[in-house]
Amino acid sequence: MTVSAVLDALTSKKGAMLLAPAILLVGTALAIGQQNQAPAAQPAPSAQSAAPTAPAAAPSARPTVVAEGSLSPGQRQEVEALIKDYLLKNPEVLMEAQNALEAKMDKIQAERTAVAIRQNAAEIFRPATSPVVGNAKGDVTVIEFFDYNCPYCRKAFSEVVQLVDKDKQVKLILKEFPILSKGSEEASKVALAAKLQGKYWEMHRALNENQGQTNEATALRIAEKLGLDMARLKKDMASPEVKREIDETRALAMKLGIQGTPHFLVGDRVIPGAPENLLEQIKKHVAEVRKEGCKVC
Repeated sequence: MTVSAVLDALTSKKGAMLLAPAILLVGTALAIGQQNQAPAAQPAPSAQSAAPTAPAAAPSARPTVVAEGSLSPGQRQEVEALIKDYLLKNPEVLMEAQNALEAKMDKIQAERTAVAIRQNAAEIFRPATSPVVGNAKGDVTVIEFFDYNCPYCRKAFSEVVQLVDKDKQVKLILKEFPILSKGSEEASKVALAAKLQGKYWEMHRALNENQGQTNEATALRIAEKLGLDMARLKKDMASPEVKREIDETRALAMKLGIQGTPHFLVGDRVIPGAPENLLEQIKKHVAEVRKEGCKVC
């Protein structure tokens, strides 16, 4: 395998995490190779030369790293052998590099999200039409982006219910973000149409508790059981208001860099996904926002 092949492998999607230590090793190996190169022999002074010559410039203490193309086949083989030997003897270096890169990427994403939240604060915390559950004038706002066919959203739903039932000062804003299937979008339209009849929370709860795939047919059956006006519901499903809510949520998610569900904002704090201790994390952030305030809410 040549150095080019090594770098190609490392810069693939899976190999990106391994790039840093490999580059470090390549540079080190090349530097060592340069340091180990013997200086060219100097001609002996001529016996006829009487005049003293100026002292030769001292060699640079910093080794020169040469480009790959200037390496001989033997040098390339030596570099490859050094890299392979080092990684086999120290595989933990790759894990350390991966962890460091993931931590750096998480920090960068958090900084980008913080900026996006500030830039879109009014749309996030004071939406015109998004469904609101709990205390509409609550002191802490929790936002959830979700999809009715997302198993993690269904898993998180019970904990969201506990939060709203036990903390009467929380304002929950639900953002219909159907990204998994056509059926998800159909279910969102039914739920938002039910909102126009004052039955959103009941519909939302039933859809999250539904077992199996959720689509228009299953959502309409649920709506009928809840006693909604079905003729009006079907008409409202196609209304500009329902379409606008879904479109605006998608646009907002793109601005915030949200690509999956569920995704929670607690004030200006972020919880991606549905961790095992979701309720604990939400409560912790709620307490922090109450104590420290939200700079952008």
